[in-house]
Amino acid sequence: MFSGRLHPNLLWAMGGIVAVLVVASVIVAVLSKRRPGSGTAELVARVKSWWVMATVFGVALSLSRNVSLGFFAFISFLALKEYLSVIPTRRADRRVLFWIYLAIPFQYVWAGMSWYGMFIIFIPVYAFLFVPIRMLLIGETKGFLAAVGTLHWGMMTTVFSLSHLAFLLVLPPIEGAPAGGPALALYVVVLTQLNDVAQFIWGKSFGRHKVSPRVSPGKTVEGLVGGVATTMGLAVLLAPVLTPLGLKEALFAGFFIGVAGFFGDLSISAIKRDLGRKDTSDLIPGHGGILDRVDSISYTAPLFFHFLWWAYF
Repeated sequence: MFSGRLHPNLLWAMGGIVAVLVVASVIVAVLSKRRPGSGTAELVARVKSWWVMATVFGVALSLSRNVSLGFFAFISFLALKEYLSVIPTRRADRRVLFWIYLAIPFQYVWAGMSWYGMFIIFIPVYAFLFVPIRMLLIGETKGFLAAVGTLHWGMMTTVFSLSHLAFLLVLPPIEGAPAGGPALALYVVVLTQLNDVAQFIWGKSFGRHKVSPRVSPGKTVEGLVGGVATTMGLAVLLAPVLTPLGLKEALFAGFFIGVAGFFGDLSISAIKRDLGRKDTSDLIPGHGGILDRVDSISYTAPLFFHFLWWAYF
């Protein structure tokens, strides 16, 4: 899987990403000249950030397995740090945060070892039980339920869910998937991100009926349906290059990635609305924070991983 050079299929897929970004850059440049000051500045910032994110992600996949695992662990760290910086916490909870962060190296070690048993139970069972014990020993009961629930949700979303990308990288070879684990990780990430873009475009173009106006007024039924249909088509197109999936399996994968990505995005929108924030941070120009970019993948990565696991292992 990490033999020192990329499989041609993976190179073709990465080349396709570059081509898409070139087309997007040209379109945005034309819009900027024709409609200066009409909101195109944000589009320019978004596309520039996409170039940076795609480059960093591509380099991480191209290097050794340990570098790739470290990259995903670092993304989890940034996402968790950002999450903990925006949620309300009690003074007593700060003494527990070290143990929360400590879940990251453990979880990614289990992934790197391909130790499915510990990988799948460490956070949902051991961390789930340990964190409240540590909080109980501190002895602060006021706000305990809200605090423990908030911390658990953060660990599950930013560490447990995202770590499934790392496990995808180290999956043993699957017949019909010559490009290996990196291609599987690229497949779910590309589909998830393009699903976000497709739902935005379909929603802006044809959106009339709100899905959940109190959570995210911009999300529409038309955007959801159009985005899912687009993602299903892309899933079928990319499946022979990056995965062992047949036509039916690829259609199904595209469907649940499209739907799950929508609700992953919506869940972070609900948190931001609850906290009265537009973005979780301004780390990524035009996009917001790390959580704003990994919200969808936190839903799609574990679903795609377990779909493959139960189908092929």
